[in-house]
Amino acid sequence: MQRRPNLEDISTKLARIAELAKEAPDMAFKTLAHHIDINWLHEAHRRTRKDGAPGVDGKTAKQYAENLEENLTSLLNRAKSGSYRAPAVRRVNIPKGKGKETRPIGIPTYEDKVLQRAVVMVMDAVYEQNFLDCSYGFRPGRSAHQALEDLRTAMMEVHGGWVLELDIRKFFDSMDHKSLREILRKRVLDGVLLRLIGKWLKAGVLEDGAVTHSKAGTPQGGVVSPLLANIYLHEVLDTWFARDVKPRMKGKTHLVRYADDAVMVFSNEEDARRVLEVLPKRFAKYSMRLHPDKTRLVKFHRPPKSEGPKGKGGSGRPGSFDFLGFNYHWERSRKGNWVIRQSTAKDRLNRAIARVSEWCRRHLHDALMDQWKALCAKLRGHYGYYGVTGNYRALYRFRQRVIFIWRKWLDRRSNRARVNWRRMNLYLKRFPLPLPWIAHSYIPEQRIPNLRSRMR
Repeated sequence: MQRRPNLEDISTKLARIAELAKEAPDMAFKTLAHHIDINWLHEAHRRTRKDGAPGVDGKTAKQYAENLEENLTSLLNRAKSGSYRAPAVRRVNIPKGKGKETRPIGIPTYEDKVLQRAVVMVMDAVYEQNFLDCSYGFRPGRSAHQALEDLRTAMMEVHGGWVLELDIRKFFDSMDHKSLREILRKRVLDGVLLRLIGKWLKAGVLEDGAVTHSKAGTPQGGVVSPLLANIYLHEVLDTWFARDVKPRMKGKTHLVRYADDAVMVFSNEEDARRVLEVLPKRFAKYSMRLHPDKTRLVKFHRPPKSEGPKGKGGSGRPGSFDFLGFNYHWERSRKGNWVIRQSTAKDRLNRAIARVSEWCRRHLHDALMDQWKALCAKLRGHYGYYGVTGNYRALYRFRQRVIFIWRKWLDRRSNRARVNWRRMNLYLKRFPLPLPWIAHSYIPEQRIPNLRSRMR
């Protein structure tokens, strides 16, 4: 029988680590690896996704679990003794927006994922006490929608202000190993954990049958990569912004970061331009570069009352910007007031439509019931993320495009049984696609000051 992890014992250990880290925010932990035992690895195995693609060894989670106790015992012994050898990461490239640019994704072996998860569990308990409130990416109890709401609230407090978009050029490929090790040693001095992280950084990447090694970067897609990214940017951006930037600003300023996507909001233009000027130097110190075209300053002030219904009629009308798949812009509400709207970014909408079209092409001859179930799941997933207040039209437009694409590919199943719109409407009566819904409602602008005054 497969052993069940003692969750109470693990929770107690994690709580104790977190308590010590909170009591001593500047202390470097010399002993952490002793918490990782066979029970800990069983819990790491339970938390690891089982449906991921296999790594370089070709072994799936199901195959690994067939002899789980023996495999985890061997893994624990190798990790503690230092004989564990981190396998190369299999790399695949996926399209990144329009054009020929791709995003490299690393796929570790399942055993490597389990060990990485075990290390992340320990280090999360330590670093969660240090991470600032402006950071939302890949943290327990935090989500992208919390980051979106935080950003929207900050902009409404300054009536839009000046927005500085940050885009780090190939962040996961340019993370400097030497700088990362120095940052880690400020909080973690455990030899076992540092040795394992060092092996993962040096493991290499398998692509097109050849293994390459780099002195910078960590494969995007690994279990430990998001934590290392947060630790790195906590030092490079978050702490620097809170400690050195904010006290020198004349007006209000706010930072929101989700992994390597970050946005700064300023009430004062001079403050925004000063930070924009110094940012490249700050990132260059840690061997990173900002994208020259995608890093930009946007004037986002609330339009004057005389502006038209969509912000037209003035040369100084506010711009718009994208963050986490949403486009931010000013728009009139039903009552005629200017409000900040979030709508699905054009590139994300086009990408989602392209994925649906590709899926319909690949599953052209599947049973109609199976196609319907899959498309319903895709629509519900889309609504679940993009279903925010004010974005109903974009959701409805996406649903209409899905119907159009579905009919197009059904029409190509056979030359004899063509699917015109009359027949398609009959199909939709029998297999109705879900209508859009708003999954995330935000507090209206006029109620925020009252709510905050009550909280104080």
